[in-house]
Amino acid sequence: MRILGIDPGYAIMGYGVVEMKGNHFSPVGYGAVTTDKDMPMPDRLKHLYTGLMDVIQEYEPETVSIEQLFFNTNTTTAILVGQARGVAILACANSGLDIAEYTPLQIKQGLIGYGRAEKKQIQLMVKTILNLKEVPKPDDTADALAAAICHGHSMGYGQRLKKIRAGGI
Repeated sequence: MRILGIDPGYAIMGYGVVEMKGNHFSPVGYGAVTTDKDMPMPDRLKHLYTGLMDVIQEYEPETVSIEQLFFNTNTTTAILVGQARGVAILACANSGLDIAEYTPLQIKQGLIGYGRAEKKQIQLMVKTILNLKEVPKPDDTADALAAAICHGHSMGYGQRLKKIRAGGI
């Protein structure tokens, strides 16, 4: 199963594509679509959409995992990130992909087993699970890979649960 993970942002939208076979993950590709701070917001959103469509076309994922929006105080930033997230969802929906959404807490829980894990722990776990030489940069890329791995774990659990309920295990 090929899974695209997305960490939405309007300056940096991280993406990571992993291949899941059984309980094993391998990296297929990862990076970020970036926008210039001087671009008008409509142009930034268009650039994010086009960049993500290119990623989808290149890597041909079967499903998508996107991080849900979380913010504490800055509502203006949250609205802008929400717009970028909407663009990501639209690109995936227009490509006919199934979309799963996870909170940051769920992603941390899915990787580390602890929902309050620190960013460094997540990055090191991504590096370890994917057998990478270095932690992927920028941080948004590692977060996107974490979202993809979380979805893979979740799908694997769901498939095992279906077998158990059907009396297959």
